[in-house]
Amino acid sequence: MAQVPQTFFDALAVRTWCGLALEALGRAREEIDAINVYPVADGDTGTNLYLTVESAVTAVEAVFAAHEVEASDPGRPSLAEAARAMAHGALIGARGNSGTILAQLLRGMAQVLADDGDGAHTDGQGLRLALCRAADAARQAVAHPVEGTVLSVASAAADAAGGAEGDCGTVARAAYEGARTALAATPGQLAVLERAGVVDAGGRGLVAVLAALVETFTGEVPGAVAVTADARHARVRLSDGSQGVAGAAECVDGAPEEGGPAYEVIYLLEADDDAVARLRERLDALGDSLVVVGGDGLWNVHVHVDDAGAAVEAGVEAGRPYRIRITHFGAGDVHTVRGEGRPRERVQRAVVAVVPGEGLAGLYAEAGATTVLARPGEPPASGELVEALRRAHAREVVLLPNDPELRHTAAAAVEQVRAEGVRVSLIPTRSAVQGIAALAVHEPERRFDEDVVSMTSAAGATRYGEVAVAERQAWTMAGICQAGDVLGLIDGDVAVIGADVTATAETVLDRMLAAGGELVTLVLGDEAPESVAEHLEARVREAYLAVDTVVYRGGRQGALLLIGVE
Repeated sequence: MAQVPQTFFDALAVRTWCGLALEALGRAREEIDAINVYPVADGDTGTNLYLTVESAVTAVEAVFAAHEVEASDPGRPSLAEAARAMAHGALIGARGNSGTILAQLLRGMAQVLADDGDGAHTDGQGLRLALCRAADAARQAVAHPVEGTVLSVASAAADAAGGAEGDCGTVARAAYEGARTALAATPGQLAVLERAGVVDAGGRGLVAVLAALVETFTGEVPGAVAVTADARHARVRLSDGSQGVAGAAECVDGAPEEGGPAYEVIYLLEADDDAVARLRERLDALGDSLVVVGGDGLWNVHVHVDDAGAAVEAGVEAGRPYRIRITHFGAGDVHTVRGEGRPRERVQRAVVAVVPGEGLAGLYAEAGATTVLARPGEPPASGELVEALRRAHAREVVLLPNDPELRHTAAAAVEQVRAEGVRVSLIPTRSAVQGIAALAVHEPERRFDEDVVSMTSAAGATRYGEVAVAERQAWTMAGICQAGDVLGLIDGDVAVIGADVTATAETVLDRMLAAGGELVTLVLGDEAPESVAEHLEARVREAYLAVDTVVYRGGRQGALLLIGVE
């Protein structure tokens, strides 16, 4: 269905642009992944850009949905609200080097678009200023800017837009043409691109995003963009990925790639400006490809290092890091053996699990699972689950969503990966404790179907409970709760409303054990009282002689306590 061109840059234009950009990156993702040779030939730039924009789309849609249900203020959000949502969504969902830079580009634009407060829209002049601010903000976020990358493409787009006179459509088209010209020049600026015979992957992604901006304001879709440095090379040079990998292995920043950092570390960080300034200095000394984007107390940190632990520790000293993601360039997302240009062999079977806290992420990882960390209130999108299923790099994959709300999202991700030739089974776990039970009986040596049946049976035989604090007044199965009440849930329904965490937890546990059980699993969140686990363990020893108890630390998992009874 054709898009109705937007005359001004308003909230609806932000929404339309984000949606079109996601579609454009979806179409170009595989192509961009294939030409990804800098700074590391890990073949995921297109995927990372897609996931970054997907997070922005989700945030913008949430703002529109909030206005539709708000009776006192129906209608559309303001331009400032939509722009800030776009920037925030991209920031918290930014993946990889290029995705992090794109998030800062969108943040720079949002700073200008939101300057008018509750203004309904801006014009071509506002768009020019936004594109210029975006390019400046992105360059400032990178510790050591390199020409021939997405930064060069962004600067060229801003320069071209700055010289354009007219409405938003005119400015957007000028920015796109400037970016496309700069993209074609990237192989002449960066030796690794010239050797591989390709343009910069991050810059190619930005051109796709700007093409969506042109479509937003004109209704016209710009023509295709060449990805090779010379048309004579065509795509045969990249058909098996060997040329791109070989080129990337030769040199990055003038040094042999084999001697480059071993890990990519990404995390969100809550910290003040002074602490982040010190963090930049420390991370710059630890590794390279350092990009720190964000502001107003929330940052996205990206760096390539040999000592991943030191990079995380630096974040802990600066503030509160979370959504920590560490990727070894010799495994995980990297689909080639570095320096050899040959595909990395897939493992036979893997488990992917969504977990609500850092502590559980560590527990699942120790058991061999690939984890997706879900922050409370921010469930992973289907694209993030697809990426995790691919990252497992296995012929057979078991997915544990560990949340009933993720049923449809997980099913969509499974279908997408199945279409790529991977055998995937979705076990409908509704809680992390059910996932623990399933993982405990996982045996990769037996037949896939038998393993899935055993894991499904173990999860299904585990009742799950939860102790949490009510955020607002609400009707529940146990009556009306008030904000601040302690809620005890069993199998997803509120069964107990209390005032004391320990007492409520004991009541929940007793009700769960009334139907029998052999093992109690307790997962404590950071906000849970220290004494609650000891009290419940003592309760089980005294009242349920044949039942064992195991306790784990879940970290920032949202709920005060998770309870499983097998």
